[in-house]
Amino acid sequence: MSTAATTAEPTPNPTAAAEPRSSREVYRDIVAELLPGDERLICLDTDTGLFTGVDFGTGQDRYLNLGIAEHTLMGAAAGLAREGRMPLVNTMAAFAASRALEAVKLDIALNDLPVRIAATHSGVSAGHLGPTHHGLEDLAVMRTLPNMTVVVPADAAGTDTLFRQALTLPGPVYFRMGRNATPDLPAGPPLELGRAQRLRHGTDITVAACGPYPVLAALAAADELSAEGISTGVLHVHTVKPLDTAALAAAVRPGGTVITVEEHWRTAGFGSAVAEALTELVPVRVRRVAMPDAFVSVAGGQRYLVERGGITARAIAAYARSAVDPTRKDL
Repeated sequence: MSTAATTAEPTPNPTAAAEPRSSREVYRDIVAELLPGDERLICLDTDTGLFTGVDFGTGQDRYLNLGIAEHTLMGAAAGLAREGRMPLVNTMAAFAASRALEAVKLDIALNDLPVRIAATHSGVSAGHLGPTHHGLEDLAVMRTLPNMTVVVPADAAGTDTLFRQALTLPGPVYFRMGRNATPDLPAGPPLELGRAQRLRHGTDITVAACGPYPVLAALAAADELSAEGISTGVLHVHTVKPLDTAALAAAVRPGGTVITVEEHWRTAGFGSAVAEALTELVPVRVRRVAMPDAFVSVAGGQRYLVERGGITARAIAAYARSAVDPTRKDL
């Protein structure tokens, strides 16, 4: 898979004029569309409720609800994949990355099998359900597994484009989605799996963001900073593994600063992946904006909890100002 930076011309976002949709709803509709016509696809569910009332037509016998049994889900998917099928497995991110991890590692990743792990309720998008259902460790876990591709769409259109591309890959894919609708991103260059999408050009600072609210916060910070004369570039990094290291390295000058933004614990996630990669390529400073290293102790909506965790345009802009002028005390 190529990791070169894209230079394609911007194209309109097809969902921009409509009400925003959740990534999991878009994914559900893709499955309903493709299942009847592709004998390879088998949809394995764990009582998520996502497919309630969905008519799969001639593909109905390839929808199987295994109940709340996430470890069994991954093992069954691996067996089906070994027999030439392409299982689409459905569970929450917290369960895929923890409860079912042994089976993901040994049954799927070890054997490099074409299983698509559709993980919903990622980050704090299940904020009303508490820490048991928060998925703040999944990027750290999944990106360490050999053979695993890790994808984080940031809006409905991105979910559609990136999931269809993910179906063409030969090995396993972890596809991270939220629970409810999030705002659509502005138009940008066409999305391509494995290639960061440049949403803003800048020469003073680069912000690399992953996920819906982090990308929106990065764009808002870039607008604020640009108004102050600080030229700020924004990279939408939807593919965490393989990471587009070429685009990241090209976006920052030696001695400069990259600010990473993610809806994930600060430890070992997207920001850590960027830091690991760039230390081998170019001498830069990496500042990470992420959820604090603590369990979220309150219930609330996704946007509220993300902003409560400090993932805001204000925090990004403060890091940027201090990087451009170290004498500033904004933080």
